[in-house]
Order: sequence, then structure tokens, then C-alpha cells
Amino acid sequence: MGKDNAELGKILMKSFIYTVSETSPYPKTLIFYNEGVRLTCEDSQVLDDIKKLEDLGVEIISCGTCLDYLNLKENLKIGSISNMYTIYEKLKDPASNIIIG
Repeated sequence: MGKDNAELGKILMKSFIYTVSETSPYPKTLIFYNEGVRLTCEDSQVLDDIKKLEDLGVEIISCGTCLDYLNLKENLKIGSISNMYTIYEKLKDPASNIIIG
């Protein structure tokens, strides 16, 4: 969240994901793109909270192009790999989806 202070951004994102996992109603989908895909990969500090959301029925998708670009496809630990067609379909219903980039 934000770009001027990377460490603060990590703290804010961790707090945000935790808050989403503790607050209902839950979103239908969490969409991760750009650097946000790192949150669904190995060594992410929020994997447990994202897993909790997935167990509650929240769809977790990560941008395949982003994972490829960042050489992270093999490190994906949660959710599924998606493409822009699916992401666009999800964006058409923004009230029920959360986008993390």
C-alpha cells in the first residue's frame, strides 16, 4: 500500500489482509497483480490470513503475467493463476472483489 515507504507499505498490507480475514461479509474474490502477487507466494507474511479467507470460500487469484515477469510462478502457494480475461470479468463486479496490486 503506497510506494514511498516500502516498509510501511508492508505493515499496512499485512494489517489490511488481516482485517479482511476478520471482517464479514467476505469478498467473493481477492485479485493479486503486479508486486501484489508476492503476497500469494512462498515466504509471504500473510499466507495464513489469505488461506483463512480461501477456506471461507473467497476465491484467490494471481495474475499469471505478473508471476512470470517476477519469476514467481513456481513459488505460488495459494490460490490459482489467472489471466487478464478473468481479472477483467472480476473487475466488472467491483463491489464484491478486492484488488491488490
